[in-house]
Amino acid sequence: MRSFPSLNHEPIHPEAGRPLRRARWIGLGVLALLLGGAGARAYVNAAHAKSVEERTGRSAIRSVLTTQARAAQGLRTVALPATLRGRNEAALYARTNGYVRSWSKDIGDKVKKGDLLALIDTPEVDQDLAQAQATQEQIKARLALAQSSLARWEGLRQRDAVSQQELDERRAAQQQALADLAASQANVRRLRQMHDFGRITAPFDGVVIKRNVEVGALVAAGSATTTRELFYLAQSDALRLTVAIPQVYAADVAVGKEVSIKLLERPNAPGKGQITRVSGGVDVATRSVQVEVSMDNQRGDFLPGAYVEVALPLSGAAMTLLLSPSTLQFRQDGAQVAVVGEDGKVSLRQVKLGRDLGRSVEVIAGISPKDAIILNPPDTIEEGERVLVRKAPEDKPVPKPAGGASRPAEAKADGDKDAKGGKA
Repeated sequence: MRSFPSLNHEPIHPEAGRPLRRARWIGLGVLALLLGGAGARAYVNAAHAKSVEERTGRSAIRSVLTTQARAAQGLRTVALPATLRGRNEAALYARTNGYVRSWSKDIGDKVKKGDLLALIDTPEVDQDLAQAQATQEQIKARLALAQSSLARWEGLRQRDAVSQQELDERRAAQQQALADLAASQANVRRLRQMHDFGRITAPFDGVVIKRNVEVGALVAAGSATTTRELFYLAQSDALRLTVAIPQVYAADVAVGKEVSIKLLERPNAPGKGQITRVSGGVDVATRSVQVEVSMDNQRGDFLPGAYVEVALPLSGAAMTLLLSPSTLQFRQDGAQVAVVGEDGKVSLRQVKLGRDLGRSVEVIAGISPKDAIILNPPDTIEEGERVLVRKAPEDKPVPKPAGGASRPAEAKADGDKDAKGGKA
């Protein structure tokens, strides 16, 4: 029988298993740390993704500025542009050909009716007048001969010394001489008038606005279409203007009604005018009524030809809303505004507009004073779109310049003053 060597089983010491257990715990700790780091990493990634998603969602929502319509109640006025004219104005042209000998009135000079403005030498007219006067003397001599011859032939006819035919011929010669004399006298008067036209005089009291003559300049008879004017005169102490009133305001126009007239450079010093004439019908081309306004200008505050605004007061009081023009959109259906509701969603509303007051526009219907209206709404804005709302800052009052006079642009564009019935 084969024998095997014997194995001796020696007992293992307890200290020998500790390194193994320690390595096992270290491995478990490292694994726990790795798992914890992975979990933290996953949590951070999820939180970051959620934050990015929220920011993306917020950036996708449009941010807008809103404003509200202002209420304006009171007596209204309508301001219309016009040009001041003198009560009498005239462009003076030459009525005869010649050369300017002298001129005595310049621009800005005040003249009285009949004052001499310029003298024109008319050599051709003078020669024609001398020839016409000589022809007239010839005709007078022929007429005297015809008259004496007729008297002699009438005596001979009574003695039956000549025939009736010969007597009639003498009478016809006298009648022809009389007609020639009348024609010659008319020609002399015409040439004398042409000669007198060499004196350019003022047709009315006024002031010289233009002077287009120089000594020695050749002038020719004509009109505005054929030659230039020599002088332009205007009456400055009494002015008038013509303004086209829209048909919608025609009921507020009446003869004798007072209107306010102001210069843009002096809006705080308006003048007063009075309606003197009203057209009896509406112009079909412009749908307006022509109105003439007269004003006294003895102080000389206004100049003929000046551009002014005429403020016509409208009867009755009206409740309107004033809105910035930057809130309006004009699409196929007409004017509309974008209103933000309490839920932050956009509602597109059609509005009915009134007068354009420059910095503001009257809105007659479609909105209320409480509505939040978007400023400068983009063309891509849609019905029901959610937006982030920020209220626009209120306009600060514009300080007045030195001297207390407000700027013309501010006075022109202030819709509240017009709407509240303030002085125009």
